[in-house]
Amino acid sequence: MGTRDQILDAAAEIMRNRGVVEATTKEIAKAAGYSEAALYKHFSDKEDLILNVLQHRMPGPAAARPEPGSATVEANLTAFARAALTFYQQSLPLLGGLLAQPKRMAAHRDSMRRHGAGPGHAITGIAAYLRAEQQLGRIDAEAEVDAAAALLDGTCFHQAFLRFYEAGPDAMAAPDELARSLARTLVRGLGSASGDGRRQER
Repeated sequence: MGTRDQILDAAAEIMRNRGVVEATTKEIAKAAGYSEAALYKHFSDKEDLILNVLQHRMPGPAAARPEPGSATVEANLTAFARAALTFYQQSLPLLGGLLAQPKRMAAHRDSMRRHGAGPGHAITGIAAYLRAEQQLGRIDAEAEVDAAAALLDGTCFHQAFLRFYEAGPDAMAAPDELARSLARTLVRGLGSASGDGRRQER
């Protein structure tokens, strides 16, 4: 394992246990067995390090984006939901402390924008997938895909928050049936019986 990967592993572990705000680059470098100068050879700043932890140690829903027309819409949305539930439950303890520190939050938000990242991108990705399926005729042409994407992503975030609120960072992962039921319910609202192009009777 190379230096970069070791630093990412150390950063992910410290951020999970102490949150982003309390995790310093000095502590992270020390935990990885390197100097802080070595850390900055691989990451431009702390925000860059945070972004890489989120992307490579807890990949979000974007990583589950399927090829339109493959499998069924329901199966594909289940994969989205499963990835979103996992990502949000893992990332809540990392990012929660930022909300209480406006300056740090602003710096983090600016960094995410510079790197073309941020929470809104999950909704954009889901909507783009649904729009493609719409063009293929696998969901109703009049379905509100942007609203559907927001509903799926928002519900996954809220479910992850509730689990973290009840049990903290040791909360059990959301059951797979939750991801399946969310997808199944959404597909019915999109006007497809099973996501294979057969329209639901209304």
